[in-house]
Amino acid sequence: MALQCGIVGLPNVGKSTLFNCLSNAKAQAANFPFCTIEPNVGVITVPDERLVNLARIDNPKKVIPTTIEIVDIAGLVKGASKGEGLGNKFLANIRNTDAIIHVLRCFENGNITHVDGSVDPVRDKEIIDTELQLKDLETVENRIGKVQKQGQSGGDKNAKRLYEILVQYKTALEQGRSARTVEIDKEDAKLVRELGLLTVKPVLYVCNVDEASAATGNAHVEAVRAAIADEHAELLVVAAATEADIAELEEYEERQMFLEEIGLKESGVNRLIRSAYSLLNLETYFTTGPDETRAWTYTRGTKAPQAAGIIHTDFERGFIRAEVIKYDDYVRLGSEKACREAGKIGIEGKEYVVQDGDIMHFLFNV
Repeated sequence: MALQCGIVGLPNVGKSTLFNCLSNAKAQAANFPFCTIEPNVGVITVPDERLVNLARIDNPKKVIPTTIEIVDIAGLVKGASKGEGLGNKFLANIRNTDAIIHVLRCFENGNITHVDGSVDPVRDKEIIDTELQLKDLETVENRIGKVQKQGQSGGDKNAKRLYEILVQYKTALEQGRSARTVEIDKEDAKLVRELGLLTVKPVLYVCNVDEASAATGNAHVEAVRAAIADEHAELLVVAAATEADIAELEEYEERQMFLEEIGLKESGVNRLIRSAYSLLNLETYFTTGPDETRAWTYTRGTKAPQAAGIIHTDFERGFIRAEVIKYDDYVRLGSEKACREAGKIGIEGKEYVVQDGDIMHFLFNV
């Protein structure tokens, strides 16, 4: 599943440094605006201790983790919604992503220029929010008139419902609220998906702090936390420059020692990757054996035949049933054979909703 998270933010907030930590790609990280001109795309693996444990049990020839794509997008400035700076390019690139990682500068450093001359992450957040909201308002207003006529003239129920949703979006956007603050159900979400609204995308705010604040945060972080209290959004504290230093260390033990020295049990990069994965509403099931132990990405709520189709379309087309072992049972008993003997293999049909961590074997016939 080629799902993407876009890293966005004002110039010089640490986007490219963070991207480099995530993907080991070498986006230029320099002290001037628009350092990243074209979007850099990195494919990153999702850290999962369960995959490691399964591989330890089965000792397979190959171990294949699940991945997501991270896109580093050019910095945005005021007026982007009207094409200022690299506005049009920025907005086009973010429209193509599935979720947003919004990096906010929450550290003081006189050697790194801020585009607005001072450090204020809440102001920075509002600048980008406003530009995205203005673009969405333009999109919504352009569509409202057309949809209203369709709903009135032809009695089109979908057009009528879409008009009602668009009016809700318009009200929210005019009040300075993002489209994601308007609660709609899954069916309604399908109606508006093709609009490609920017502020309806799920967002993770990443507060980029200095090393001293990596474990505890700081006043800037608390200000951001208060500012997003009414949003459907998550917040993560990461010291990007410190993470870059950690990434340079070759030995795992050295990296862990560095983390412990600054009061962390786990790197911010790992936490961010998992948060991004969750942000996209994704979960993982596994297949494992002597040849391969592999993690497969699926969207939460997926049923067994569709999960099988992720491996190969024939698996879904000819689906008969799925054999399912719970991860905890597999680890506790130590093999598929032991799980089978203990009666811990569930036989599931087409209506089975896959659960995070399931170990699955599909039977099919085409």
